[in-house]
Amino acid sequence: MTRTRKRLGLVVNPIAGIGGRVGLKGSDGAEIVRQAFEKGALPESPARATEALRASALAPEDLTLLAYPRSMGADEARAAGFEPRVVGRIEGPQTTAEDTKEAARTMAAEGVDLLLFAGGDGTARDVLDAVGGRVVALGIPTGVKIQSAVFAVSPRAAGRLAAEYLHGRTTRVREREVMDIDEAAFREDRVVARLHGYLRVPEEAHLLQGPKSGSIPDEAHATEAIASQVIEDMRDDHAYLVGPGTTTRPILQRLGLPKTLLGVDAVYRRRILVADADEAQLLDVLRDLRAILVVTVIGSQGFLFGRGNQQLSPRVLRLIGRDRLVVVATPEKIASLRGRPLLVDTGDADLDRAFEGYLRILTGYGRSVVYPVEAA
Repeated sequence: MTRTRKRLGLVVNPIAGIGGRVGLKGSDGAEIVRQAFEKGALPESPARATEALRASALAPEDLTLLAYPRSMGADEARAAGFEPRVVGRIEGPQTTAEDTKEAARTMAAEGVDLLLFAGGDGTARDVLDAVGGRVVALGIPTGVKIQSAVFAVSPRAAGRLAAEYLHGRTTRVREREVMDIDEAAFREDRVVARLHGYLRVPEEAHLLQGPKSGSIPDEAHATEAIASQVIEDMRDDHAYLVGPGTTTRPILQRLGLPKTLLGVDAVYRRRILVADADEAQLLDVLRDLRAILVVTVIGSQGFLFGRGNQQLSPRVLRLIGRDRLVVVATPEKIASLRGRPLLVDTGDADLDRAFEGYLRILTGYGRSVVYPVEAA
């Protein structure tokens, strides 16, 4: 019996997420990319795209893999052991949103069965603008901010789901949300999110992330109670690294300190040590002081690390350790997970596994729950 060769299209945004570890909260725009490189940022998207292909266990002889040139797909495919058919061309030395759109249009014209793209919400928007619902697509998460529901929970999950769909073991396709936020507002600690449309995505709920949910007014009492407990437990011989989010904001507010809503602030003896710290600044703090990390959970998605807090890199997290981690979340936020575990996607598989198990989550003053954690 002759087996039909499936056609997989691969498009990589090589600069997606480059601003995360250096505290730039995104990668949209040439100026932000320039600043990221000046601060020593390294591209992470290509390695995560290669990881997805390797995890797929797809056999090159059963598949025609079409890739855009160089770091927009071809390099990553070869690194994963494929010899892709390279289509299209890149005009300039630095890739742009228009390159991503043209790549998606080219893949649609080639009749791919699945368009696998690596990037963040901006990349998903570009794919949507280019092909709409004409092609079944799936995102490999590599961006800083990922609010859209068209991404797998991790590169490995993206590879697995791509294989399930191409082999016919997953047949359902569902329209899922493409969301994006205004990065300029994001850098000013304002979240302005917008629904841009829907992409058709293979449906396998446990491998896909959901859209991020916002906080609700009724959570205010719970966040104040959490803040009271964290402050009561503070030790003068430790620095405190307080992660992003509305759940952690009241901690600094009750101390009379400003909180970077979408950044990591370092506090020592109830004073700001570093505001909106990037990875390098956090490493400097950890060289001099023992630190406790206070983080919250992304509502509905359940991510603990790897979404919106890439400053907390594997190097930072290894220096802190699992035992000096304080996770805070309101009861409403825990309920929004509907029993799904918390997820860790740091880009370091060994570290992700080290966080697996159960963590105590502070949910109020004198209140906590024990909750499971899994590598995404």
